[in-house]
Formats: sequence, structure tokens, C-alpha cells
Amino acid sequence: MAEFDLTGRTAFVTGATGGLGHRFARVLAGAGAAVAIAARRIDRLSVLKEEIEQAGGRCTAVAFDVTDDARVAPALDEAEAALGPIDILVNNAGISISGSIVHLPLADFDAVLGTDLRAPYVLARETGRRMIARQSGGRIINVASMASFRVLAGQTPYCIAKAGLAMMTQCMAREWARYRINVNAICPGYIETEINSAWFATEKGKEHIRAMPRRRLIEKEDLDGILLLLASDASRAITGSLIGIDDAQSL
Repeated sequence: MAEFDLTGRTAFVTGATGGLGHRFARVLAGAGAAVAIAARRIDRLSVLKEEIEQAGGRCTAVAFDVTDDARVAPALDEAEAALGPIDILVNNAGISISGSIVHLPLADFDAVLGTDLRAPYVLARETGRRMIARQSGGRIINVASMASFRVLAGQTPYCIAKAGLAMMTQCMAREWARYRINVNAICPGYIETEINSAWFATEKGKEHIRAMPRRRLIEKEDLDGILLLLASDASRAITGSLIGIDDAQSL
């Protein structure tokens, strides 16, 4: 199992204060990586940082709005000054705004694509530049969705963004393969998070769950294995892959 050991590696995780990001940061730290946790809510970052450090991990908290281009390089500089060069980027931050195409304001469309597609591109581009300059290789893990491949009703901007993120993953993987930078995407199905918990508590949400092949949502823990695989040396021959973890929800 030595290939899955992340001791000596540094990871940068966006959207780390809730949902999947919180779990990802703890899993990577548990595997030995030093982890820079990045999000807008610095109070929540402090709590997570303390949890990781109490468990014996190394962690630094970085206040970071992924849509702020001017903060990208300084945020990475801050993380690297505290923990060392970044080896693993987890592009996890994202939002979703529901609505019909004819009624959804263009500002909401721009907000979703800005957070879920443009921001991961800008952050991955800057991280890739640094990996190339160091000639160190690295791992970039984009958190896409089963919405990258199928329509989710009322989620048009989200589906467009995640489809674009999937293609971005493959484009970066092709361009950076020679530099030993592996770029892959995890494409989860429905997982209960802060974004959707209120919906799944409604009768329509419960009906939605009952219509799933296994009549259940995915648990955050179900992504632990694929995260560690893609972050570690065990994935040295995996790049440009879009890996669905959806418990048959997309079938």
C-alpha cells in the first residue's frame, strides 16, 4: 500500500469548509499529505485546521474566493510558504442555481459558470505553471459530476459547467502529459451536501431518491478510495479520465 502514502506531498483543496471539500481535506491529511484548505469562510477553515492538526496532520488555512483572479497566485504562494510546493490540486469549489432556462437570470448563469468552470480553469492553469517550472509532476483532480454527461432537470448552467469541466480535464491532461502532470475528474452522483439537503428533505426530494436504482444517495465516504487513487503514485498511468461514482444513478 506504499503507493497510496502521501507523506511528503502537499495538497490544495478548494471549497474546504463544507460538503465534499471538508471530507477530501481530512482524507488527504489522513494519508500523510500536508493540506492547504481554501474557502471564503475563514471561521470554518479554522475549525477544520484544528481538527486536522489534532489528528497529527499538517494544515494551513487560506482565505480564498475562487472567482477572484487576483487572489489565485497569492493564495498558492501563501499555501506553499507554509507547507511547501503543491503536488496535488483538488478543484472542488462549486455552486448550483436551479431554474428554467427562460426564467433564470443571466447573472445566475454567469455565477455558476464563473465558479464551476472558469475558476477551476484559472486555478489549474496557475498550479500547472508551477508544476511545469519545477519539473516535479503532480496531480490535478477536478470535481465534476454525472451532470457532465446527462441532463439534470432545472440545472442547465450546472450541467453546462460540469460538461465543460470534463472537457477541460481531458485537454489539460493531453497538453501536460509530457510534464508528468496527471489531470483527472471525479464525476459523482447525488450526495447530500449543504447545497441540496433542503431539497432532499422535501417530499419531492424523497420521491427522487426512491426513483434511484438503489433508492439511496451516495455518502461522502464513497469517494475516499478514488480520491486517494488519483492523488497518489498508484495513478501514475491514469490521466484524462472522467470517473463516475454515482451508484447507478445515471443508468
